[in-house]
Amino acid sequence: MTFSSKIKSNYQPKRLAVKLNAKGEQFVVKGHPWVFSNNIAKINDDAKTGDLAIVFSKNKNRVVGLGLYDGNSPIRIKMLHSGNEKVEINAVFFQRKIKEAFEKRNYLLKTNTNSYRLIFGENDGFPGLIADVYASVLVVKIYSEIWLPYIEIIIPSLQQTSKAEAVVIRLSRGLENSKAHQLKNGEVVYGTLEKEVVEFVEHGINFSANVIKGHKTGYFLDHRANRKQVGELSKGKTVLDIFSYAGGFSVHALANGAKEVTSLDISKQALEIAIQNGKLNIYKGIHKTIAGDAFEVLNKLIKRKVAFDIVVIDPPSFAKQASEIELAKKKYTQLAELGCRLTAKNGLLVLASCSSRVLADDFLEINYQSLASSNRRFQLVLTTQHDSDHPISFSEGAYLKCGYYRFINER
Repeated sequence: MTFSSKIKSNYQPKRLAVKLNAKGEQFVVKGHPWVFSNNIAKINDDAKTGDLAIVFSKNKNRVVGLGLYDGNSPIRIKMLHSGNEKVEINAVFFQRKIKEAFEKRNYLLKTNTNSYRLIFGENDGFPGLIADVYASVLVVKIYSEIWLPYIEIIIPSLQQTSKAEAVVIRLSRGLENSKAHQLKNGEVVYGTLEKEVVEFVEHGINFSANVIKGHKTGYFLDHRANRKQVGELSKGKTVLDIFSYAGGFSVHALANGAKEVTSLDISKQALEIAIQNGKLNIYKGIHKTIAGDAFEVLNKLIKRKVAFDIVVIDPPSFAKQASEIELAKKKYTQLAELGCRLTAKNGLLVLASCSSRVLADDFLEINYQSLASSNRRFQLVLTTQHDSDHPISFSEGAYLKCGYYRFINER
C-alpha cells in the first residue's frame, strides 16, 4: 500500500526571521503555542502560510522558538518548539513528537479500547491538526494550510505509529474551500476502506463512526471516561441522555444494565446512529429516542412530571466566539435548572460543557447557583475533564469540564 500523491505539496516553505514585542516574547518563552499578529514587531514582507518562522527575542537577537506562519489567521504563528537549542524541523522532528504523543496513550491502550486521539493539536505540539484512531483506521483532520507542506512526512509517521491499515483525510470548512491543495474531505489517502462506517471498542463497549462524513472525525472521544463512569452507575436505572448525538452515554448505560434509556437529540440521523450503536452490544433494557430541540422537549417532560434516575446534559459548544459567552452562560443556567427538575429523588445529574471560552470555575459556579436556587439538596460528588488521550499543555487547550451532582433528599 502506498500514500496518495495528493498529500504532496508543491510549495517549498522558506525560513522567516520574526521579532516579537515584549508581550509576545513572554508568551513564547513560557511555552504558549500561539503568537497573535499584534505581538509581531518585525517579519519578512514575503511571508507565506506554511513558512517556518524563526522567532527571535526582542533585544538580544537570540532564538526563542520555531513555529509555522499562518497568513489566514489572527494567530499568525503557531509554535512548534520553544527554547534556544538548535532544532531542525524535519521528518525526524515530527516522528519524535508523534512517538512522544503515542507513549502518553499507553495506559489507555492497555484497556479494552482501540479508539483514541493520537494527536491533540497544540497540546501535542501540532497546532491545528488532529489525529484519531478507530480500530485500524486513522483519521487526520487538518484545520490550517500551515500543514500542507509537511503532511507528506507527517502522515506516514502517524500511520506507522498507529499501525493503521487505512488513512482518511478530513478538512476544516476553510480548507475545503482552499485552492492551495488537491485534497478532498473524506478522501482515503492510504490503504482501502470497504465501508464509511468503522466499528471500534471503547472500554469493552462497541461503537461505530462514519469516518468519511461524520461530525469532526466521526465521533467524540474526549468524553470516554465520563461515558464509562455513567455506564457503571446505570445498572437498574432510568437514564436521560440529552444532546445524545451517536448515543455515547446511552449505549454505555444500556450495556451496563440500565432499565430504560432515553436518547434526546435534534438530529434524527444522529438518533438512528445511537440506536445502531446500541444494537452492536447485548442489552436487556429499553432504548427510547426523542428528536427535537432540547429546551422545548425538557419543558414538555417536566410538564408531564417525568423524572429519571440519571440525567446527562452534554450540549455542543455555546460560545464559539467571545461575543457569545454571556448567552452561553444563560443557556447553561437554563439547562442546569431543567436537569434538576428532571432528576429523580436521590438521582444523579451530570452537567458538561465543551465551550473553551467558558472557564471551568465559571461553569461549576453556574451549576452551583442554579441548583442551589431549587428546593432540593445536592452534593457535587465529582468533577472531570478530558480523557487521558486529550492531554492539556496550555490553559486554552482545556475546553471540557463536567460536574456530577447527587440529589440527597428533599429539603
